[in-house]
Amino acid sequence: MNTFLKLEKLTALAKGDENLRRALLATAKTEEPLWTFCKIAQEAGIDLFPGELFAIGQEYSDNQCKSTNGGNPSPYSAFDDAYENFIESLR
Repeated sequence: MNTFLKLEKLTALAKGDENLRRALLATAKTEEPLWTFCKIAQEAGIDLFPGELFAIGQEYSDNQCKSTNGGNPSPYSAFDDAYENFIESLR
């Protein structure tokens, strides 16, 4: 299952389970939010790892560069943060 599908499934689970939703939101206040987030996701049955969350932004940037007519010589200086976007979607 690709990472986007994993996040969609986790979103559906969190919207149907208030305790899971609260636990995921609380990860933003932890010392290691991505690790904690992925651990909770794994406990909920979603096999998710921090590297996958970083890769989403990288892949998006790479695809944008490849889709530019003639190629984009310089990638973006920042990537979308899949974790932050997910947390915001639960608020």
